[in-house]
Amino acid sequence: MLSREQVQEALSTVIEPTTKKSLAQLQWIRDIMVKEARVSLTVVCVKTDEETKSTLDRQIKDQLAAAGINDVHIRFREASEHEKEEAGMKQAEPTAERFKGRGEGLEDLPLLDPASKVNFIAVASGKGGVGKSTVTVNLAVALARKGKKVGLIDADIYGFSVPDMMGIEESPVVLDGAIMPVERFGVKVMSMGFFIQENSPVIWRGPMLGKMLRQFLTDVKWGELDYLLLDLPPGTGDIALDVHQMLPQSREIIVTTPHATAAFVAARAGAMAVQTKHEVLGVVENMAYYECSGCGKRDYIFGRGGGAKLAENIHSELLAQIPLGAPDNHISEADYSPSVYKESSNVGQIYADVAAQIIQKCGQD
Repeated sequence: MLSREQVQEALSTVIEPTTKKSLAQLQWIRDIMVKEARVSLTVVCVKTDEETKSTLDRQIKDQLAAAGINDVHIRFREASEHEKEEAGMKQAEPTAERFKGRGEGLEDLPLLDPASKVNFIAVASGKGGVGKSTVTVNLAVALARKGKKVGLIDADIYGFSVPDMMGIEESPVVLDGAIMPVERFGVKVMSMGFFIQENSPVIWRGPMLGKMLRQFLTDVKWGELDYLLLDLPPGTGDIALDVHQMLPQSREIIVTTPHATAAFVAARAGAMAVQTKHEVLGVVENMAYYECSGCGKRDYIFGRGGGAKLAENIHSELLAQIPLGAPDNHISEADYSPSVYKESSNVGQIYADVAAQIIQKCGQD
């Protein structure tokens, strides 16, 4: 079985048609996954017309066949403006112009300006283990599938999990002092997980965590966004308070399970949003039931009614009930990720409906 490095080496002579540079040199061969005799990968290219894709598809498969791999799945993605700049196709804006108008105060930072057109949505829960990050990731992807420009901050700094959930293997790069977010499924992502060694604990006090969150908001080149989702730590601690102070225009979604105790604890997060004058868009009840794949019978393993009761208590509404389960993703697919549901799946359609409700509530129909 080939390693990821051997796959890169095997494809070192494949040339990107527009730039005339090696895909390996450009680092435009991404998301390589090898399982037994199967290889899946993503190819970034300037143009994604059928002729270009056909040419690259043939060359890549020929090269990998010569290395003993005949089962290959390729996903093509058009290069972003930043990637084109890095490839030497466009002259990057001068640093002074790119950061013009940015000062030390929040009022000088467009993303944090109360007049910003970005819709900030914080996803919160009262306790851990309710699937808050899964809901955040899938809602972000669902919004992107509807053509929205979406960013996602993994603000659960102690328990970051978004990169792994989305199958992200890349790391951000720094260009002219600005951090470039990693893009996956059309969502721009920033997480503490990009900056520490795997499984290393984060032993920081509250002020340091707030500083990191502020950096995610101010030093990352997000570009134009319609929505910026924040996956908050569970509970009502320092990070949640920092978000409420930095983003007074933020709205909030509360995630709970149907269990009465989980909903009771989640009510604290809802109460915090109300007290800080943040609009609660609604409640998502995760792990609402288990549906038998054979007969379709629903078993309410964690009880019933918690989400509806929570929504009633905080004077909001129940946006969705997500069943217990995991995405039916196959590791041979180039767009594989452990936690993102396919758009065509039943759960994918539930998230699409939640995204439509959010778009309507934010006045972006």
